[in-house]
Amino acid sequence: MMNKKIDNLAADNIRALAISMVEKAKSGHPGGAMGGADFMHILYTEYLNFDPTEMNWPFRDRFFMDAGHLSALMYSQYHLLGNYSKEDLQNFRQWGSVTPGHPEVDVLRGIENTSGPLGQGHAMGIGAAIAAKFLDARFNGLFNHKVYGFITDGGVQEEISQGAGRIAGHLGLNNFIMFYDSNDVQLSSMTDEVTSEDTAKKYEAWGWKVITIDGHDHQQIREALNAANAETEKPTLIIGKTIMGKGCVTADGGMYEGECELHGKPIGETKADFVKTLINLNANPEQPFEIYDEVRHYYGNILVEKKAKAAIVKSAIATWRKENPVLSQKLDLFLSGKLPELDLSAVVQKSNAATRDASSAVLAYLAEHVENIIVSSADLSNSDKTDGFLKKSSVLQKNNFNGAFLQAGVAELTMTAIANGIALHGGVIPVVATFFVFSDYMKPAIRLAAIQELPVKYVLTHDSFRVGEDGPTHQPIEQEAQMRLLEKVKNHSGHQSLLALRPADAIETSVAWDMAIKNTTTPTALILSRQGIKDIPATGASRYEDAIQAKKGGYLVKSTPDADITLIANGSEVSTLLDAATILETENGLKINVASIISEGLFKAQSKLYQESVIPKDKLVIGLTAGLPVNLEGLIGDTGKIIGLEHFGYSAPATVLDEKFGFNAKNVSKEIIQYLIDNKVNCYKLIN
Repeated sequence: MMNKKIDNLAADNIRALAISMVEKAKSGHPGGAMGGADFMHILYTEYLNFDPTEMNWPFRDRFFMDAGHLSALMYSQYHLLGNYSKEDLQNFRQWGSVTPGHPEVDVLRGIENTSGPLGQGHAMGIGAAIAAKFLDARFNGLFNHKVYGFITDGGVQEEISQGAGRIAGHLGLNNFIMFYDSNDVQLSSMTDEVTSEDTAKKYEAWGWKVITIDGHDHQQIREALNAANAETEKPTLIIGKTIMGKGCVTADGGMYEGECELHGKPIGETKADFVKTLINLNANPEQPFEIYDEVRHYYGNILVEKKAKAAIVKSAIATWRKENPVLSQKLDLFLSGKLPELDLSAVVQKSNAATRDASSAVLAYLAEHVENIIVSSADLSNSDKTDGFLKKSSVLQKNNFNGAFLQAGVAELTMTAIANGIALHGGVIPVVATFFVFSDYMKPAIRLAAIQELPVKYVLTHDSFRVGEDGPTHQPIEQEAQMRLLEKVKNHSGHQSLLALRPADAIETSVAWDMAIKNTTTPTALILSRQGIKDIPATGASRYEDAIQAKKGGYLVKSTPDADITLIANGSEVSTLLDAATILETENGLKINVASIISEGLFKAQSKLYQESVIPKDKLVIGLTAGLPVNLEGLIGDTGKIIGLEHFGYSAPATVLDEKFGFNAKNVSKEIIQYLIDNKVNCYKLIN
């Protein structure tokens, strides 16, 4: 039963807690939290379905915060629900606290996503809504929960909102409901200084239902949420006109709301008065972190109701499980994150194939053996060869999520952020693909995947200047270095935050995919060639058995006892080094080892003994890379040479570029010999 007094008290309690957190921390964003408190209170008490005793219950509604700077709003709301203690709030933004300045994924406390860079949070919410639709199509209505988003003026302005809004509308994601906290104030100016667009019309044009309300009127909030929950064809945007710093007063008791300075600093550092504002919010200035007695009692009852409502749903799911034992087993497999038995050695690879084609063959196999994958491509499926998967599946469409391929259109960042949301939802494995050079557009979402430890797979094709005729804009030179930087960054679990794999041939691509699909703790980047690559000869029982050694990050593809030089590379350059090794041995009498180092980060995680068995510490090491020399600098030690590319590419056929840039066996062997002569390396035995 609605109780206006309690609703107003609870919203004011959230405001008081939020400004108290910011005041004590001496940093943060109080004004927006004060404006959004009414919506949050109504949403969490009356609409959001979850089990307070099992916050990670797979069938819960989800709330995705876009505006990470409003973390104080979330922590205050969850404090009323018992998920954060008073001490947690008092340690806001401090070392070791569970209340960081921007929310970091913490599902057991109710935080569904890490947010910070504006725009990505709601795109992740859209990804979660896609995952729910995908699962719902496979499990007869079990995943009919809602995903709620919360966005602000800044998030709406970020370019990613274009892609996110378009895709959500196109797919008819009626399970996604977003509140837009529209207060006309941003950090450094009023919004009318930077935009004059009609946001409602924009979202309507994308196919959304749009409802505009007074964001402080609780009855209007309810009516909007009722309409959004009843919508069957469209996502809903609720534009809540709110007041920045709602409830702030000056020292003399005058109202001081809607001001720009209330956005990003403590109330006490503005023209508003912190103590008088607390009093205006019915708080005790001597105990600013207290929950009001009536609010505490009300929320206690809410928690009982939430648990009881969840129990009814759980009972229905238990009945469904008994009636559908086979589907129930499949559901458990999906939710566990585990895979069915896979044998990627069974994937038939064509000779001397481009690694993008080898990846396509693996994707076709996965389409038939793993039922909970969504593959997405940014309008390049026939070129990044994810069409190998698409040919065995179909495209996700409005009112039909039986397929498993998301045609994202030209929206790399949106696509990648959506993949993060799919991973966060759980039960579905996301794969996204584009040209490697466009990973520049993906990087902000890849970084958030690394921080959140999400097992998203990136298929990044056209991996070098050998893209050829498309020219320097499409030829990745520095991108591998950028990707491998994340192999050097540790996540909060202490592991390398991303696995970057650039396989040396088709069979090594199968092994790389095996590594990627089984990596459930971090994102994985598969860096693949456009052009065909000469197969690496087998040295053991089979090429696949040899390539399994790539799971250690690097291994010898050519081993010679007491070798004079170890040549190292990854990707297509490995076969070039094998050909160069033949020249060096037959024409110059040198003994050569060649190593494929598919992942420096993984290789460096092996024992020193293993590393030195591949790259000897006391012998000369020379590397070859089609990107910046820095790609291999961490592997060659104090002496040696890296043959790399230190300039942008040019428009010409790939074979011409190889010749012009010196990326062929003949030139590489010459450069190595010249290095030996110039440096008087004693292993060099010139054969006349």
